[in-house]
Amino acid sequence: MIDRLEVILKRYNEIKEELSKPDIISDIKKMTELSKEQTRLEKTVDLYNKYKQVLDDIEAAKEMFKDKELGEFAKEELSTLEIDKQDIESKLEVELLPHDPNDEKNVIVEIRGAAGGDEGNIFAGDLFDMYSKYANNQGWKIEVLNSTEGQAGGFTNIEFMVKGESVYSKLKYESGSHRVQRVPTTESQGRVHTSTATVLVMPEAEEFDFELDMDEVRIDITRASGNGGQGVNTTDSAVRLTHIPTGIVVYSQTERSQIKNKEKAIKILKTRLYDLKLREKEEAEGAERRSKIGTGDRSEKIRTYNYPQNRITDHRIGFTSMNLDRIMDGGLEVIIEALINEDQKRKLETNV
Repeated sequence: MIDRLEVILKRYNEIKEELSKPDIISDIKKMTELSKEQTRLEKTVDLYNKYKQVLDDIEAAKEMFKDKELGEFAKEELSTLEIDKQDIESKLEVELLPHDPNDEKNVIVEIRGAAGGDEGNIFAGDLFDMYSKYANNQGWKIEVLNSTEGQAGGFTNIEFMVKGESVYSKLKYESGSHRVQRVPTTESQGRVHTSTATVLVMPEAEEFDFELDMDEVRIDITRASGNGGQGVNTTDSAVRLTHIPTGIVVYSQTERSQIKNKEKAIKILKTRLYDLKLREKEEAEGAERRSKIGTGDRSEKIRTYNYPQNRITDHRIGFTSMNLDRIMDGGLEVIIEALINEDQKRKLETNV
């Protein structure tokens, strides 16, 4: 472990030197890459420096045993330091787990109403509200890229970007099918219905992650449809992009400007293609995908939201909370932390 930590410390110091060089400062791409790597290594380096200090303090405490007057104090000090040493070692083991290079990225999230018709769409809207409140609690920003409202409320489909610090590291566990059990507002007999909405979380494709060949993209300009606001569907401003090699289609109509809709559509398309590349890489490597909590597929049933009992259950880790109302109000952190802890536990067990 010490050898690996020394390598990380050496790399961290190298990056600090690199970032002060004029040729690096003038290269935005390289500067961004190095700054992100530095940020990622910083916590590990700080922990390692603290660990080395504890080791030095332990040696100093052992020397104090030789002094009769300080012997009892040294014994108590050594006991405390040994506990600190074990605690830091446990944290360092987690820090040395294989790092997901996308953890620091922003994300694009797509939520779709699925089974249950209008109620599925309404629930999709509820999930969007939940993620919006959670993002606000985290100090993140949300930008809607595309949306189609449901006739009875909510969304048949909504795509939005979440920007902030290490967004993907927390929201990457949200992909899958979310099931809701409650009495719909349209239900006259008071019966509980089960409906679903699906969530897909994709790390944002940055400029140097994925290069899109626009010669492979068909661009169609259409008139916006749906509840887009006053004047939105009076001009041909909506943009549909079709990536011919994969057949992936994206659509953007939230802006009145055709240029802005095209920019948003390209951002979505790049991210979808980057996500496809990541999934293909995981399938080829195999082990990483098997060790993950869930496959990340839209079809996988991951969570149930039971409104009559105010209960939420994450089926992947057997987590249950009787505070559904708080979680829907943005208190998602309790589930996210449980998922992260279980993920780390599994990786430590499998040493993937």
